[in-house]
Amino acid sequence: MTADPQGPAPPPDPPEAGKARAAPEAASPRETARESAQTFPERWTAMLRRHGTSLHPTKVTALGARTAAMICEGRPASAATTLVGAHFTDPDLLVEAVGLLRRAPSSQTGDPAGAFAAAWAIALRERTLRQQETIRTAADVARREAEQALHASEARFRALFEHAAVGIGVGSVEGEILAANRSLLEMFGARLEDLRGRAVTELVHPEDTPEIWQAYEDLIGGKRESFQCDKPYYRQDGEVVWTHLTVSLIRDEDGTPRYQVAMLEDITDRYRLQERLHHQATHDPLTGLPNRAAFFERLEELFATAAPGAHFGLCYIDLDRFKIVNDSLGHATGDQLLVEVAGRLATALGPLGHTVARLGGDEFVVLLEHCDGEHDAVAAARTVLGALREPILIDGHKLAIGASVGVLERPVGTITPGAAVRAADLTLYRAKEAGGARWTLYDARTNAEAVSRYTVSVRMPMALDRGEFFLEYQPLCALTDGSLAAVEALVRWRHPLLGILQPDEFVPAAEETGLILPLGRWILSQACAQAADWQRRYGRLAPQVNVNITARQARNKGLVADIGRILADTNLEPGLLQLEITESTALGPRDESLRVLNALVDKGITLAVDDFGTGWSNLAYLRDLPLSGLKLSSSFIGEPSGEPVPDSDVAWRIIGGLADLSRSLGLTLTAEGVETRETAERLRALGCDWGQGWYFGRPVTPEQLEELFLANH
Repeated sequence: MTADPQGPAPPPDPPEAGKARAAPEAASPRETARESAQTFPERWTAMLRRHGTSLHPTKVTALGARTAAMICEGRPASAATTLVGAHFTDPDLLVEAVGLLRRAPSSQTGDPAGAFAAAWAIALRERTLRQQETIRTAADVARREAEQALHASEARFRALFEHAAVGIGVGSVEGEILAANRSLLEMFGARLEDLRGRAVTELVHPEDTPEIWQAYEDLIGGKRESFQCDKPYYRQDGEVVWTHLTVSLIRDEDGTPRYQVAMLEDITDRYRLQERLHHQATHDPLTGLPNRAAFFERLEELFATAAPGAHFGLCYIDLDRFKIVNDSLGHATGDQLLVEVAGRLATALGPLGHTVARLGGDEFVVLLEHCDGEHDAVAAARTVLGALREPILIDGHKLAIGASVGVLERPVGTITPGAAVRAADLTLYRAKEAGGARWTLYDARTNAEAVSRYTVSVRMPMALDRGEFFLEYQPLCALTDGSLAAVEALVRWRHPLLGILQPDEFVPAAEETGLILPLGRWILSQACAQAADWQRRYGRLAPQVNVNITARQARNKGLVADIGRILADTNLEPGLLQLEITESTALGPRDESLRVLNALVDKGITLAVDDFGTGWSNLAYLRDLPLSGLKLSSSFIGEPSGEPVPDSDVAWRIIGGLADLSRSLGLTLTAEGVETRETAERLRALGCDWGQGWYFGRPVTPEQLEELFLANH
């Protein structure tokens, strides 16, 4: 005989579990007022009475008071465990309890409703596992006794078989159902003649996994003794019953397979509860669309399973003018608008096989899992715009709501899920900047530039507040004796995701967006405070501090006032501060920055031109700017890769000529990029004054630098 591949049935439910639940009647205004006047424990106990079990009403009242007290004490998980232990396992009770916890005023931190629901599910699962263990033990005993009964007494076996609390089916090793007990027939809503003689393989369900039937084939082939799984079946009336199935092989005295025995436990209620909780966790409660977590889960699954060379597409959507609707008509209208938009997108794109999700706020995303090229992604974007072209009528208001769409189409293996969504998001903002109501296609170069600007503009104000920037100091030493002459303050960004960023990774973007102004003030403030501290502690040993300023800073009329205030606050001698401005900054004869720089020099601050020689050097700087020094670009000495520069003899002659020019004008000439002793010696012989580079020291913390100049003196 063969048994249907099904598992042990659960123990009988409490008497109330089988009763049909009456639909709750709408409360009258008087009842609503009375309910609102109740305290939380009273509402909680009333809820338990509505879903009462076989407990006496007085015990229900006591249980309600005890579990309500647990919740008020901040122990919702304990309350959930206690209720499950008292046989309050109705899923409808859980839904009502979660709603009551969300509405109840509370001073607790965290999410009492979420904690209650999670603890409820765990307690119900543990209770079910205990029942399963009891059932398995009973089934084990039943199987052993069944084997003995088949060999010794058909009557004893029949009594055990018929009165078992779990559904049991017996079949031949050929797969024919031979017998089914009363519990199994009730579970399937069938008569014995409906099942007897049928093949076990006829009981397939679309949600069965291939592993289930492979295990079954191995069992009836004698390759394994048993297996367990969760499996759905169709009842006789077409409804689906979920079971925990255990199938065992029965052998005769010679060890030859003779029968298969299937034991089934009805787990339909537990399965539906798990499905409901999973749906709530993965779907947006307002629109019913998949939420951010579900979208990223699906995207990552696509990336993990896609065939080589497969392409995907993303349409990142942001509604135009949604904030106006929210601000003018209220959030309730805004929520209705989001629901209507979600419905239109799902209706237009769902039949095409695309996934539509709501990421939050008024942002939606469309995932094209099978994309044949950019034209497919663009077609989806046009469908989005077409779906939202007609106004939406809400409460008598005809709302014209368009959208901006960022379109990305890429091969799966060329990008990560997170990077793909970020790229589509940045592409969306290009569409919004162009006026909205349009789609924009991803462009790698533009995206890279946008990433830099976006990272700086969004993160930098927060980074300043959180102290993510810090300064390191690199020594400038006299080439004659190697003594410390000055230090240059260099800003670094300790980015929480990207690690330590160098100035060239964020300063150009900060200059472009204007955020260099607050960052520059912070750098000047920190560098001057450090220089003043050295001045107080070390007196004449304190080094001059050089600080770079950009073109935008130099043209800022507030720079003079900012530096004046910083010098006053730190009590730093102006002569210990030197500002370095790059030669690539275009300064015309009437440039506003010339007036600013002259005003700073009048305060006693010195000025140097950094990276001199990197462009077509404007000798008018030497005439128009009140300079104290020049810093020669390291490109004259060697390439960043360490390779010597072409025509190095010419380069060295240029250095010698600039040294003579600087000496005749009374300027200090500093050579950057000094990496070796030989280079330092040659620069000294040519007449350079100072050197800066790894030969003299790398950028270090103030504490490390103090050790250097104390040892130096």
